[in-house]
Amino acid sequence: MSPPMRALDLNCDLGEGGAHDAELMSLVTSANLACGAHAGDAATMRAAVALAQRHGVAIGAHPGFADREHFGRRELRLPPEEIRRLVRGQIEALRALAPLRHVKPHGALYNLAARDAAVARAVAEAVHDVDAALVLVGLADSVSLAAGREAGLRVAGEFFADRGYAPDGTLAPRGTPGALLGVEAAVAQTLSFAQTGQVRATDGTDLAVEAETVCVHGDGPHALELARALRAALTAAGVELRAL
Repeated sequence: MSPPMRALDLNCDLGEGGAHDAELMSLVTSANLACGAHAGDAATMRAAVALAQRHGVAIGAHPGFADREHFGRRELRLPPEEIRRLVRGQIEALRALAPLRHVKPHGALYNLAARDAAVARAVAEAVHDVDAALVLVGLADSVSLAAGREAGLRVAGEFFADRGYAPDGTLAPRGTPGALLGVEAAVAQTLSFAQTGQVRATDGTDLAVEAETVCVHGDGPHALELARALRAALTAAGVELRAL
């Protein structure tokens, strides 16, 4: 069992057309902003950047597959160099509007990079192409983070508050039992992680997780309620909430 965590980043995927961006931005410490591929456009990016700056929230790029019909959640098998160009272009589009702290891939690209070394390298190289000082956020203990380290980037493992974990440490696929958690279960899971460094997988086993940031999905049906509950519970547990 790990000692209790003293500080965590609380991040949220925003600028994706959700109804509660303004309220969520006041509760988190980092915002991952859609860059016009899976969601968003120049106008939404400008609005989200302004909102983040107003609340003193760290801004990160949230690049994904250009597949709006499936909200970037369908895996596309693209050549690594095409992925590198796709990711680099999205980061650059947002970076033109504001200084960035981090990059967190979206949806299917995130999950693919977590297990496919070629995709992970393409994403990491794209981040490095734009700015080697950017932090690459990815699934804890994944191929994505290993590729980021190899590229010379600082990396940050991510813990998902409202998602169940498979026994191998990946996220349980959407639509399977235990994949999506309600507010109460998500808060309990996150507090347990903050206090022990572990998460209970869907088969009942306990997994060690090394993560610096906790994700709240901005498009979830209970996103605002969850963000409020998480912030209150973590603060009450003595965890400082601060950006990466």
